[in-house]
Amino acid sequence: MDLRNKTVLVAGTGISGIGAAGLLMKTNADLILYDGNRELTAEEIQAKLPEKKNIKIIIGELTDEIIRTLDIAVLSPGIPTDVDFVNRMRNAGVLIWGELELADQFAKGTVLAITGTNGKTTTTTLVGEILKNYYREVHVVGNIGTSYAGVAMDTTDKGYVVAETSSFQLETVDEFHPKVSAILNLTPDHLNRHHTMEGYVNAKKNIMKNQTAGDYVILNYDDPLTRAIGETAVPQVIYFSSTQVLENGYFFHDRKIYYACDGALEVICSAGGLKILGLHNMENIMAAVAMARCVGVPMEKIRETITSFMGVEHRIEYVTEKRGVSYYNDSKGTNPDAAIKAVQAMVRPTLLIGGGYDKQSTYDEWIEAFGDKVRYLVLLGETANKIAECARRHGFENIIMTESLEEAVKVCSQKAEKGDAVLLSPACASWDMFKSYEERGRMFKEFVHKLAD
Repeated sequence: MDLRNKTVLVAGTGISGIGAAGLLMKTNADLILYDGNRELTAEEIQAKLPEKKNIKIIIGELTDEIIRTLDIAVLSPGIPTDVDFVNRMRNAGVLIWGELELADQFAKGTVLAITGTNGKTTTTTLVGEILKNYYREVHVVGNIGTSYAGVAMDTTDKGYVVAETSSFQLETVDEFHPKVSAILNLTPDHLNRHHTMEGYVNAKKNIMKNQTAGDYVILNYDDPLTRAIGETAVPQVIYFSSTQVLENGYFFHDRKIYYACDGALEVICSAGGLKILGLHNMENIMAAVAMARCVGVPMEKIRETITSFMGVEHRIEYVTEKRGVSYYNDSKGTNPDAAIKAVQAMVRPTLLIGGGYDKQSTYDEWIEAFGDKVRYLVLLGETANKIAECARRHGFENIIMTESLEEAVKVCSQKAEKGDAVLLSPACASWDMFKSYEERGRMFKEFVHKLAD
């Protein structure tokens, strides 16, 4: 894409924004870097850039005078598309993109994109590992923590890009066109941003916006919302199911994953031969296998990869055992549905650490999923009282309130008995107390390792 004589503003200076700025520095665009955080300095932002070029940096207010000079604005995912300065840019005729869209304008190769409320990171990582086991050039990017824009210029026509895409990133899709897409599941999340479930679902559906009949979409048959999407989808639909025996598609039955196609049945693998736990991970594996087969990876390479796959950090990650108690880090359980899956994967009596930033979620189904597994619910953060009230409405009284994650870990170590598990699966985002779920998970592991043996 030719950006000569175009003025492009990048809003946000996190991983996404700096990646976008780095790409634009390699073009002929007139680049402006903007961040509304008045506590930042231009020197701090400049230090993040990959090259020491003289870039115009604006901090704080974005004036109408500047907006009138812009042709394109690239928003970082954390910036809502309906805030004042974005509305003013849109009204002024500025083209609004996200970093995903910018990267796609310059990237080459075959794109596989994954979205959904839960399982995105595990599925994206696994698809990347499968493709790396067969193809020479594979880039794993997006919401997983690597800027797509940061690698876009390194891609070639023979390469593959595996992208984890969030609803925030998909809001601003224009021409983004994956060869294979996947929507793993859809449950209420980020309603403080999207306002309604319909708005959230529509953002997710943008992953298919530019797909054609020659492309593929992988969908969860068990989820009524994703199954309905398949009924009107333009690309070829491949379903997976963990509860139904499908005539066509991938399904989990009798502790085996199968692929059914036109009367033929193939066993992909047995759950006993896998290293990751939980029914939700069988769903992630089915989606990953389906995507890899759509781009020609042989079954032997797929089996080789999925049977050696250890999972991802912060997703029901085994940390260690202390005094006969096992500790698990599921900091990526940032909504109730993800946290339910973590509880369901536990095979020991569990002390559960929950609470965090309030995304306007409800917690009834999470509490109901405790059954006889959860011995104590240890709460912290912005949602602690809200969750405690919900738990008591459902008759769960073993609740301990704490002021910090370190205190929560210490309390669990004191209350746990030999044979128990301690699980950090907050059902909430981390932003009230931590920079990210990764920081929360790393600190949890640090506090656990400090406990006496």
